[in-house]
Amino acid sequence: MKCPFCGFLEDKVIDSRLSQDGSTTRRRRECLECAKRFTTYERVEETLPLVVKKDGTRESFDRGKILGGIVKACEKRPVSMEEMEKAADRLELRFLDSGDREIPSSSIGEAVMEELKTLDEVAYVRFASVYREFRDINEFMKELKDLLDVKKRSK
Repeated sequence: MKCPFCGFLEDKVIDSRLSQDGSTTRRRRECLECAKRFTTYERVEETLPLVVKKDGTRESFDRGKILGGIVKACEKRPVSMEEMEKAADRLELRFLDSGDREIPSSSIGEAVMEELKTLDEVAYVRFASVYREFRDINEFMKELKDLLDVKKRSK
């Protein structure tokens, strides 16, 4: 493993732990050159479906993009990184378990919005406003009204 501080290629593992769901191994490492410590995460790489973009192009599924969108939407909100990671894990597992070889990017966007709706409503509205490309305040207000209606019905 390459040290993120000095670039040296040898280290020793100080501690290894499995995540709660057993899908990820967290390792604390110490560089043998500079003695600084860093953490790595390992998980089995499974064959994920291709993402079909709006313009018809295809690209590899990227969990990092999903997590990045969630993190950006939850910026300055009371949502822990652990909760965001778990949401990204659930989404990745959902698409992996679907068995589909290709997934439209629109399906991914909708699934991210579903996750955000349960995590934090403000983050959900932030993501939706960018994802759905609201053109004016009326579209934004309609989304808020729909969210409030769902909330009232669930009480």
